[in-house]
Amino acid sequence: MTTTELIDLHTHSTASDGLCRPAEVVSLAAAAGLAVVALTDHDTTSGLAEAAAVLPAGLTLLPGAEISCGIRVDQHRWVSLHLLAYLFDATEPAFAAVRARLRAGRVTRARRMVEKLAADGHPVCWEQVSARADGVIGRPHIAEALVDAGLVGSIEAAFTPAWIGPGGRYWAGRDEPDAIEALRLVRDAGGVSVLAHPYASRRGATIGPAVIAAMARAGLRGLEVDHPDHQPRERNQLRRLAADLGLIVTGASDFHGPSKPQPLGAETTSEQAYEALIAGAHGARPLTGPASAPPGGGQAP
Repeated sequence: MTTTELIDLHTHSTASDGLCRPAEVVSLAAAAGLAVVALTDHDTTSGLAEAAAVLPAGLTLLPGAEISCGIRVDQHRWVSLHLLAYLFDATEPAFAAVRARLRAGRVTRARRMVEKLAADGHPVCWEQVSARADGVIGRPHIAEALVDAGLVGSIEAAFTPAWIGPGGRYWAGRDEPDAIEALRLVRDAGGVSVLAHPYASRRGATIGPAVIAAMARAGLRGLEVDHPDHQPRERNQLRRLAADLGLIVTGASDFHGPSKPQPLGAETTSEQAYEALIAGAHGARPLTGPASAPPGGGQAP
């Protein structure tokens, strides 16, 4: 690997809320000239087996997942967060159980939002939404149903306070583990954690440097700095914070397919940062070549 090769460490497939199957994500990554792509579906590794089965020579697949969690920043405020967990043992029982609980919670949450929409007379039903999901049901599947019903003009328009955006009319919250506990679970499963899009305020409330410092003391290894939802000022702030705390700086597209504008490789991670992440993990290994198989045989989603 050379410093000119492209490394994208945050992508989604139909195993969660992406619109491309895991095999298609791999195919698109190869076509985009990536050297490394991480599959980080929400709270699941169930797409890894399919992705690994079609992995071409020259492309490395980094096993991972984006873990839902949150942290209390004061007596009255809980902030939802996402941890990018890489190279953990997917069969480790404690972490696998938490991921299973989170996936079940996503279904419950989606049902509540659909019920709210139906109660207001909107032509959206659970059968329409669940039929769109090939894995973990999420808000993008509801957003697609809203578009098809003619209630909004685009996926983006669905993610506003008028519909299913944070705190919106048809929004529903979720049960999330504490971020400090999530960091411990990832570490105990042999993985490494990076805080996803930490200053992406358009997504909702964010946390400040003091909370990130506390997470670093609890085992956080990196910050996703170069992300499509971060402006230049936010990237500069995060780079300085990462340097102060000794955290790894990563970048990624947060690829979801046609539902979001950014293509694979829109943001990337340096070779040095990638190697540092690998050095800190011992639960799984990067996958290379057509004969690759996910750690644990893909048995624990």
